[in-house]
Parts: sequence; C-alpha cells; structure tokens
Amino acid sequence: MTTSAAASGTAPQTTEHFDVLIVGAGISGVGAAYHLTHQCPDKSFAVLEGLENFGGTWLMHKYPGIRSDSDLYTFGYRFKPWTGPPVATAEEILTYMGEVIDENDLDRHIRYRHRIDSATWSSEDELWTIVGERTDTGEPVHISANFLWMCQGYYRHSEGYTPEWDGMEDFEGEIVHPQTWPKDLDYTGKNVVVIGSGATAATLIPAIAGDTAHITMLQRSPTYFIPGHNVNELADQLRVLEIDESWIHEITRRKILHDQAAITQLSFDQPDILKAELIKVVREYLGPDYDIEKHFTPRYRPWQQRIAFVPDGDVFKGIASGKASVVTDEIARFTKKGILLESGDELEADIIVTATGFNLSVLGDIEFVIDGKPLDFSKTVTYRGMMFTGVPNMLWIFGYFRASWTLRVDLLGDFVCRLLGHMDEIGAKRVDVALRPEDAAMPLLSWMDPENFNPNYLMRSMHLLPKRGDKPEWQHTQDYWKERHEIPAIDLEGPEFRYT
Repeated sequence: MTTSAAASGTAPQTTEHFDVLIVGAGISGVGAAYHLTHQCPDKSFAVLEGLENFGGTWLMHKYPGIRSDSDLYTFGYRFKPWTGPPVATAEEILTYMGEVIDENDLDRHIRYRHRIDSATWSSEDELWTIVGERTDTGEPVHISANFLWMCQGYYRHSEGYTPEWDGMEDFEGEIVHPQTWPKDLDYTGKNVVVIGSGATAATLIPAIAGDTAHITMLQRSPTYFIPGHNVNELADQLRVLEIDESWIHEITRRKILHDQAAITQLSFDQPDILKAELIKVVREYLGPDYDIEKHFTPRYRPWQQRIAFVPDGDVFKGIASGKASVVTDEIARFTKKGILLESGDELEADIIVTATGFNLSVLGDIEFVIDGKPLDFSKTVTYRGMMFTGVPNMLWIFGYFRASWTLRVDLLGDFVCRLLGHMDEIGAKRVDVALRPEDAAMPLLSWMDPENFNPNYLMRSMHLLPKRGDKPEWQHTQDYWKERHEIPAIDLEGPEFRYT
C-alpha cells in the first residue's frame, strides 16, 4: 500500500492505494477477500462496506424468521463446510461468515461504514479513484486501486419496493416493508395482511402467525414453492459413517447440484410435468378441498421466477390450521380499516406488510466516470454477466437465480485471480473487453430474456442494465452447470480481451 497527497479545499487529502478494492462485505465480498488472500497473496487489497458490519442481506434484514430460500451446502462457500440445517436462519449464516473472516484473518482488510459516492477511472494513471465518506465520523475517503471488484449485491439497501396504491394515506394502521422492519413493531393479537407471495412472505408469515389474531397473504397471482423437510438425509448418513466434514460438504453439494440440474432441465423440456409435481406437494399439505387452482397454481412455467424452498412446509401448515389464509385478488385501494379488493371484499387489518420486493441497484448507485465521461451502463454490453465493454479493470459479481448465488462467487473468484496473475505475467496494467469483428452484426438485447427469467424487480429495472448479445460470451446465461466448465476454460488471450 502506498499513499500520496492531493489537494482538497485548503487541506491536503491523503489517498490510499491498493492493488484491488472490493466493494461490499456480504457473501460476495467476503468470498472475494478469501480468494485474493489464498490465490493472490502478494496483492494488497481492502474491502469497503457501507453497513456497520459484514453480512449484507443477512445483516440488513431484520424481519422475523429471515432465512435462506436455498440450501446452505451450495449457498455456503465451497471451501468452508456447512454443518447446520440445509435452510438456515440469518443468524446462522452470519455466524458462518464470521468464522470465514476469523479463520482467514480477513477482518483487518474490511472497513465498515464506508460509503462510496463515485468511482473514476483515469487511463493516464491507469487507476480507479474512489471518493466517499466514513458515515460514522463524516471523514472523506479517497482510495485508488488498480482493479475494482464490485461485490455490493444487486438491490438498494436503503428502501424496498412498495407500489403506490390509492388511499394509502387513509389507512389508520401501520404500513411496513420487511426491508425496514421496525424493532418495536407489536403484532401480538392483531390482524396482519402481508401483500406478496414470494420467499419473504413465505418466511415471515409462519414466523409471526402464532402471535397474531390472524394473518392473511394477499397475492395478485400465485407463486411456486418447494416444501420439504429441513434435513439432508445424505449428509446425515455420511455423518453417521463418520466421514470427514469436508468430504460431506463436497459430496452433498454435488448431489444437490445434480438434482437441481435435472429439475432445471425439466422446467424447460417438460414444464407441465414439473408444475404438476410442485402443485401436488402443496396439495398434500392443504388437502383435497382447498382451492389449489386459485391460490397455488401460477400462470407462468416453473423457474421463470425463483422458487423458494419452504422448510417443513411451515407456511402451508399455518394455512391448514386456519391461523393464516390466502386471498388471491387485485387491490382496488387502501381504506381506513384495511384494503378494498377489486372483487368488492375488504380485508381489515391493523398492520399491512408490503412484501412486494426490492429496487434493483446497478453497481451500488455509485457514480462511475471513465476519463471524464459519465458511464452509462445501459450503453455497454456485458461479458458473461461479469465485465462490460469499455469498462477497464473492473468485475461485477452477479450470481444465479436458479442456483445459489455463492456458486458464482467461487467461480468468479478463481477467474479474477487468474486474470490478475495473467496481467502480471504479460506486464499489463489495464484490461477491458470489446466486441470482436465477428460480433459486429450481433443483435443487442435486454440484459435478461423475459422468457428465461422475469421477476418484477428485474423487469422494472431492465433499462438500467447492460445489453446482452445472442452469443454465450455476451450474456449472463444463468446456467451454472455450463459455467462451471466454461469460466475456468476462458482463454485470457482471446480476441475479446484488450490489454495495455
């Protein structure tokens, strides 16, 4: 690390320098720090995190019952065996991440409460310069880096997405978004309506249903779920046989990924068969007389949106017991007492929870400038969902929708370290990607094909995201089972890479 002085008003401003700057200390940033430590031990680096501690999503969300919606054998890192239940609470995930930090001495690299306002690239200096602020002290932050590794996640932490409905100001109760759950919210003995039917609603409802007078899940349309026992029989059997935990972790990961690949392929090849199987499992919890067609039969094919795992079918048990209920209808407006539906029915509520998703944040809402010109990411083309045409020395971790996010953290950790090593070998200080001659006539499309994957938060923000091409190199395929072979095999001297 080196330092230099720069003028800032009337006082000198110290600019620290690192080989690599990691943005974010969530699941991606901690994984990136691990890979740099072990694969590039000679590189200096720092991790800047805007929150007060590590964890990202798992630190920020405070709503009751928060848990993973996929298994921790694949959501956990490949290098750190997971020994708990397959679906874990936020507290368990934070404990696991804390162990990774402690075991690998990563904490000395992480700087908390560091907000980044701008990132500026200078081709003359071949450096990124980061300007921000320490939010606990108000001190300005100036850091330069050779390489910028964006691990900040993909949604805005400051606020979730809540649509504007007529009459919201008339409602006499409380309106709460799970992303900003009040510590003192008292729902005991009250009527609660949760708007939404995704993973957050399915997590929150069983967590508080026992304390409410009644809780209703109000959905515009149904969602797919995979209910099942929160155990992994293969892992448990291997433990009985006293197999080493690192072996159990790897064997269990491979089995889960094998099964997920089969299900994903079935969703494309025979979606009606998979749909029938998913609905059948829900019917087993709710019984033959429940209106499954109305409340739990989605209009889209499986895996066009994320499917949440429901441990032990807890949300369905709550519905079956009568403690919770589901209403499928459109909202006409809010009223003093609750919500008036398009059907004419009114849902009375003391508390309305808008589990309506989040706002996508493109690269942390940081102002990017390249050689004096503001960067518009929507004008770039993505290289495998991780680099962008004309954007030097930067990589973004964007994970998988149909598989665990962390699988791509590990894959891209290997790639970045290999890329940095290659640049050292050839004496390059800059790398970016560019369309090849054979790509000249390639159509440029939206970041994600809506026929492939189309959650509302992504569709609302598609205009902010980079373009994709119709070739695998120029899109985020969302296919881990191909990328696990393709990314390690990338030719770093391929024509799409430009070095200086």
